[in-house]
Amino acid sequence: MLSLGKGEFLVGKKIRTLANLLLLTALLFGSTQQVEAQAEIDIRDAQVEHDFGEEIRFSAQVESPNPIKEILLIFRDVNEENTRVIPLEVGDEGRVNYQYDAREDLLHPFAKMVFWFQITLESGESQTSENFSFVYTDNRFEWETREENNLRVHWSEGDEAFGLAALDTARNGLAGIQSLFSVDNAQPIDIYIYASPADLQNALFMGGETWVAGHASPALGIVFVSISPGTQEKILMEQQIPHELAHILLYRYVGENYNRLPTWLLEGTASIAELYPNPDYQLALNRAVENNTLLPIAELCHPFPRDASQAFLAYAEAESFTRYIYTNFGTSGLDDLIIAYADGLSCEAGAMRVFDKSLTYLDSNWQESVLGANLLGVAWRAVLPYVLLLALLLATPLVVGISALRKRRIDA
Repeated sequence: MLSLGKGEFLVGKKIRTLANLLLLTALLFGSTQQVEAQAEIDIRDAQVEHDFGEEIRFSAQVESPNPIKEILLIFRDVNEENTRVIPLEVGDEGRVNYQYDAREDLLHPFAKMVFWFQITLESGESQTSENFSFVYTDNRFEWETREENNLRVHWSEGDEAFGLAALDTARNGLAGIQSLFSVDNAQPIDIYIYASPADLQNALFMGGETWVAGHASPALGIVFVSISPGTQEKILMEQQIPHELAHILLYRYVGENYNRLPTWLLEGTASIAELYPNPDYQLALNRAVENNTLLPIAELCHPFPRDASQAFLAYAEAESFTRYIYTNFGTSGLDDLIIAYADGLSCEAGAMRVFDKSLTYLDSNWQESVLGANLLGVAWRAVLPYVLLLALLLATPLVVGISALRKRRIDA
């Protein structure tokens, strides 16, 4: 091992100290240079305009003393995972503009959108702008708004009294829903009232489902209904607004597990929350019992049929069956069933855990006790054609046998 003298040690120490200072200075200087270089890219005057269902127009001013290699527009619905990335060209004087075709890539009405820009220089340095946001309103219409606590009602046709009546209905509907299962309304709910089903269906891209009059977007906390001012407005409000509100509150009650609930329970709970029950439901049930065309409840665990008449029957059955559950097992029974399905149990297993009865048994008991269905008679009518066919098949050889026996006696 070599040893250094005292003078050599001090010189070496000074050299190392000087080297460390130079290295630290270089690092700090380099870091400062990088920050300054990035700060020189200026993104300002970001703007967005849109025509609902047609296009969205983005623009911004970009200034950089260094050549720009690439600039990207990035945007998405805050409640979706589908992020759109679009390369842009820098125009004269650093202006960027882009027209997004909303007819090709449909966006949800009243969704909150967020967008930002990412710029890469020829040197490889890059910078991302701050986030900008806007609401993709259905600006085909002019909306009036009234609110109370966390309920906001928006309507495009009708006077002040119309809007206040809708707000009253929402408040009363909310109280009724909270009597079915315990959930608060700590977050705002927006209710948009379209003047016709066609306007609503066009907004929600439901051209093939012309029977749809209302819709809820639980994750957004938005209700869409179609009610025109007139003599039927109160009835329609008391049917549609509480129904769709129930979907919002069910979602907030079970969170992301909302989609685990059977469709009959989702729609049934929303239907019994209506302040004015649909009288046509009972007529549809009576016809189905008479014609032996009831849909098994097990089939209604899945999305309802798209056919209008079958969908209406499915809603009628869901409402009646859920009311049967609520009447026989109370609020706690309905609440326990919601939680069981939210936990991920199957349609059959959820009923077994909560009621210790199969869904098939509950279905049969509901048909007999509520609908007055004679299941034995129904079963007999179902097998009667086969019994007649069997009788015919057996009768033929019997007649032949009897004829042969008589002939033998005559010959004898």
